[in-house]
Amino acid sequence: MFGTVARIRPKPGEMQALLDLSKEYDRDRGRRIKGYVADYIFESEKHPGEYLLVAIFQDRESYMANAASPEQDAMYRRMRAHLAEDPVWEDGEIILASHGPAMPAWDDTSGMMGTEPASPE
Repeated sequence: MFGTVARIRPKPGEMQALLDLSKEYDRDRGRRIKGYVADYIFESEKHPGEYLLVAIFQDRESYMANAASPEQDAMYRRMRAHLAEDPVWEDGEIILASHGPAMPAWDDTSGMMGTEPASPE
């Protein structure tokens, strides 16, 4: 797998707009992007007002194809309008990934991760 971690700093009062944009992306486009696996947004405890955005793809090729697409460029421009500064990006190969039984299940209705853990198999 391959992905990116971006350090972002929203303009004051713009975080909800960024969250709404991310939900819109996942609902309307995310499921149709070849190789798209997941994205996460973390709120930094160490740096108030700073967030970490993580995007994961099956492989480098699907990540790069998405990054080069006009649709992704348009989404980036919409996101950037809510940021105080350009994101700091770190792309790389994911060399370890795991999750435990408390990992929430996917909610097909919302197109987002649910709040309840997935049922054990």
